[in-house]
Amino acid sequence: MTAMSIKPWQGILTATATPFRDDLSIDFDRYAEHVKWLASFGHLGVIPNGSLGEYQVLTREERMKMVTTAIEAAPKGFHVVPGVAAYGAREAREWAEHAAGAGASAVMLLPPTAYRANEDEVLAHYKEVAKVGIPIIAYNNPFDTKVDLTPSLVARIANEVGEVVAIKEFSGDVRRVWQIHSQAPRIEVLVGADDVLLELATGGVSGWIAGFTNALPRESKIVYDLALAGDFTRARPLYAAMHDLFHWDSNKEFIQAIKATMEFEGRYGGPTRLPRLPLSASQMEQLRSQYRSFKERFNARSEEHTSELQSHH
Repeated sequence: MTAMSIKPWQGILTATATPFRDDLSIDFDRYAEHVKWLASFGHLGVIPNGSLGEYQVLTREERMKMVTTAIEAAPKGFHVVPGVAAYGAREAREWAEHAAGAGASAVMLLPPTAYRANEDEVLAHYKEVAKVGIPIIAYNNPFDTKVDLTPSLVARIANEVGEVVAIKEFSGDVRRVWQIHSQAPRIEVLVGADDVLLELATGGVSGWIAGFTNALPRESKIVYDLALAGDFTRARPLYAAMHDLFHWDSNKEFIQAIKATMEFEGRYGGPTRLPRLPLSASQMEQLRSQYRSFKERFNARSEEHTSELQSHH
């Protein structure tokens, strides 16, 4: 695949954390710097207003400014793919229209989040947002939405909604990658949870919507590149070193854990807004211990990548 043919979802997209100050206002200058910093590692783009970005507790004005700030900060070729989730299709369509008007490359869309929608309602939801005409990454998060985009439902969406081009698969069921390829071969599969990166990669994926790349962009890219190249012999020990950390991405405290790991790395993570509370002392100690173990194990296993790992120090 040539660089010119890479689409906005075919690579690493970081679902960015929102940098709240101590007073819980958003530091947009810091967010712009974070977008530029992530771009410097050769990643594909960012997703503002995803679950990790705490979109549910942002005001309308804040959500809009997160998108425009990312687009203004993004260097040429670095894609911005906003999350456009909402209770219903009308609001989600409005967010997609704003994203398209601001210059976004694509959008990421959950099923309706107001209640457990049935399959016909989910299909109608995607059809309505598709009227905007921008490419859509469907987002399967049955834990938050209580709606599971099963392979058979993905196949229905693929057949009836041409704008849906890919799916962020967050169910944790690693069989899904094979089932989607079989039942909905047009839809590209994106890794949706950090702790199934290698497992899904064995079945063939087009990209990774990642969380811990907010803190560990270089190490994450090394593992991703090895996995996409099919070099699982070298990828496995590096992935194993990261997996305890990555598993936090599938816990309800994932935002706090990722922001704390950013702080461990000398970056700014900052607090979360209610209803999310800080990690407990025991959780923080567990995370810190796992982080230290990761640093020791990863560095010991990555001698061949030493120059790459140090290039941004």
